[in-house]
Amino acid sequence: MADDYYKTLGLKRDASSDEIQKAYRDLARKHHPDLHPDDKTAKEKFQKVQAAFEVLNDPKKREMYDRYGSSFEAYSGAGGAGPRPQRGGRGPTGGPPGYEEVDFGELFGNRSTAGGGDPSSLFGDIFGQFNRASGGRRGGRARSSPAPSGGDIQQEIEIPFQTSVHGGNVDLRLQREDGQGESISVKIPTGVEDGKKIRLRGQGVSRGGGPPGDLLLRIKVAPHPFFQRRGNNLEVRVPVTLVEATLGAKVDVPTPKGTISLRVPPMTSSGKKLRIKGHGVETADGKKGDLLADIQIVLPEKLDDPTIEAIKASTAEYKRNPREELRW
Repeated sequence: MADDYYKTLGLKRDASSDEIQKAYRDLARKHHPDLHPDDKTAKEKFQKVQAAFEVLNDPKKREMYDRYGSSFEAYSGAGGAGPRPQRGGRGPTGGPPGYEEVDFGELFGNRSTAGGGDPSSLFGDIFGQFNRASGGRRGGRARSSPAPSGGDIQQEIEIPFQTSVHGGNVDLRLQREDGQGESISVKIPTGVEDGKKIRLRGQGVSRGGGPPGDLLLRIKVAPHPFFQRRGNNLEVRVPVTLVEATLGAKVDVPTPKGTISLRVPPMTSSGKKLRIKGHGVETADGKKGDLLADIQIVLPEKLDDPTIEAIKASTAEYKRNPREELRW
């Protein structure tokens, strides 16, 4: 059974153009699959809302739909000529007069966007494709005029360092132009970098009854006390004792994939970087960086005289100046 487009948008049959556009914006946000990844029915609901808006927002299509119901496209190429609606009573399938039920998939199931992709995948594609407002009287021949383009909103959002590596969801509070606050959940992709932008289609400002613009979020990654990012590689400061650096040791090091045991070779100087392959940032396209462990020797706050003398004796034979290669 084909859907009643007015019921799909929750409207009466005499709804105005502004009411149609408002209903579409509200329902598009409510059912958009990108905003509801856990709802398996969201995509189907969104496509039905999209299909209803495409017809009811176009004065000529709406007139044909009101006359012939869901089979209006079969007569749209004949200059509006078609079978007369039945007078009085209900249509042949129980709908309003002249309303003929046909398979929804035959009319709209094979539509696609210009690039051949899924028509429900991007808010911007939907609003761009149907950015038309009704003009003139219902049932007349007035031309439709483009609705004003919505305005984009730019906002910075700070996310934890760990979220930038692993990805996840971040809650964001928006203040709408009508003064109403709205909370949305933003999906952060795996491996996102500081300064990158995320576009949320249809979450911007609406102007003059037209479709809303987009929300552009600039990602700011909060600093980490020990880790730093260099491309897809991570660097982590690993404190070791003088004994561990001198004699060698195995030390536990946290990584995005869990804690590992790192072997510190004997006679490792402070500043030496040990590479752990594949334990850096893994991006959404599957690329993996490495983890570089930056060894930092930590001395005790106090040393007794015998220990100091022992250190002096152990380095008495070391004649090389450790700063001889230091340059501006």
